[in-house]
Amino acid sequence: MSSNKNTQNTRPRRDFTKLKTPHTYAIIFFVVVACWILTFLIPAGKFSTHTIEYLDSDGQTSTRTVLMADTFRYSYNLDTEAVRQHLTDMSRDAALMEELGVDSEALNAFLATDSSSWTQEDLNGLGLTDDVLYSQYGESIYDTSEKLHKIAGVWGTEDFGGFGFLNYVFEGLVTGDRSGSAVGICALILVVGGSFGIIMKTGAIDAGIYACIQRSTGHGRLGLARIFMLFSLGGATFGMAEECIPFSMIMVPFVIALGYDSIVAVVVTYVASQVGNAASWMSPFSVAVAQGIAGIPVLSGAGFRLGLWVVITLASAAYMMVYAERVRKNPSRSVMYESDALFRDRLNTVSDETREFNLGHKLILLEMLAVLIWIIWGVTQKGYYIPEIASQFFVMGFAAGVTAILFQLNGMTINSMASAFQGGVADLAGTAVVVGMAKGILLVLGGSDANTYSTLNTILYGISTALHGVPAFIGAEFMYLFQSCFNLFVTSNSGQAALTMPIMAPLADLVGVSRQIAVLAFQLGAGFVDAFTPVSASLIGVLGVARIEWGKWARFQIKMQGFFFILGTAAIAVAIAVNLQ
Repeated sequence: MSSNKNTQNTRPRRDFTKLKTPHTYAIIFFVVVACWILTFLIPAGKFSTHTIEYLDSDGQTSTRTVLMADTFRYSYNLDTEAVRQHLTDMSRDAALMEELGVDSEALNAFLATDSSSWTQEDLNGLGLTDDVLYSQYGESIYDTSEKLHKIAGVWGTEDFGGFGFLNYVFEGLVTGDRSGSAVGICALILVVGGSFGIIMKTGAIDAGIYACIQRSTGHGRLGLARIFMLFSLGGATFGMAEECIPFSMIMVPFVIALGYDSIVAVVVTYVASQVGNAASWMSPFSVAVAQGIAGIPVLSGAGFRLGLWVVITLASAAYMMVYAERVRKNPSRSVMYESDALFRDRLNTVSDETREFNLGHKLILLEMLAVLIWIIWGVTQKGYYIPEIASQFFVMGFAAGVTAILFQLNGMTINSMASAFQGGVADLAGTAVVVGMAKGILLVLGGSDANTYSTLNTILYGISTALHGVPAFIGAEFMYLFQSCFNLFVTSNSGQAALTMPIMAPLADLVGVSRQIAVLAFQLGAGFVDAFTPVSASLIGVLGVARIEWGKWARFQIKMQGFFFILGTAAIAVAIAVNLQ
């Protein structure tokens, strides 16, 4: 008996911290499959939409298309007999046809055809869209005996056979345009990668980091906290997100040289920016849009949010520093310890010549600083976005390469400059593909268009209806939880505001909280979870340049998300206590 007991006690225990993290591509694939299965279980739904006007943060009138909360309906087949009767009545009402812009002759000719073969596309040709018919006749135009599902095929393209989920990579990569996800961000990542390939080839970054370490007097910890606050300010003021990708490229080798890990570099840049976004008092892409849609004064409640930003930023910076100090004291505790060896080895094996910090290196770093200031100025003052930022970084890389040639740094020539650009593009090509993959998740759920039948719209409607009739704090907390979950699929702040605020604003009236608190729940949920969700193209881009697999990032971030959720819950409780209006 005792022998067996001793055998059991000496049996080696499995160390779950050493389990191999699945590759990011594998994680996204299984998420895509899970979402595809959801489309079999949840019927598709849609909302009607309309265009509203609101004052933006500059006091100018802007417009946005938003959903109408009371117009949700599931996808049904047409009840063609009911539609025929309605159209017959319409053909006798000249005023109604004029109001709807329907040609009487075309309508009468259409009524003469066999109604059993009518489709919505046929009705669209008359100007009688689904929204128009629904606004006039409600659900009587549908055969409501069966709710329909919007299920992607196993394979297919938009052009041949319809979208199939196994084509999520290509379809995700080609969505959007030059100014958005995924095409624009993929292009930005590749251009930034090429530019930094040139910059790294010059040796200026390595030489500058070594010089900084040589002059360090133990103030590195406070320096990280200051950088965290600066990036948080960027997120709070102009919605900094994609701009963090190149900054992270600089910060990763820097913080590793100081004894930390690449996770700290991402936290001090991208996560900090999303902390600022979550507690922003003036972001034109989140607070201003959400308040405009909710029908409350734009940028109202700024005093409360400014105080909230200070508290949340300081608390988050403290959390980051606790983790950073644990890694500095015992680097092997980091899940990135082995992966970060690439950066450590490069710093430890550089020659004395490479470590020399000469005039050419200093000029390149000054050029980088000048371009970064130019980018911040352009984003905040001129509205520069992805195309302009990509061009600015190309200028940065080109100027660094020319300077290296003139000062004969690291044997730089025109050909080696071109090769370095090519190598930098190749290094980040895999990251660009991940951005497209992440976008594919949304496509499998039917997309984020409120006016198109999709599984995502039904999920949005179902969760929102579950919040009716609950106590004020519980209702506000569920709004926060809902916005956090919704951000796992839709990471555009303005897009999430357009989809959710038309429902959340009137829901706030029903549960007895102010619409200002509904906006607060939106921005906290949308901001914090942007630092976690694999659907975020910006996050995936930052993780790519830091060489962090999303699975490893999630192991760290899930704890920080718990910390963020506590901060968000406390913020909502305080807002209710002071009756934030």
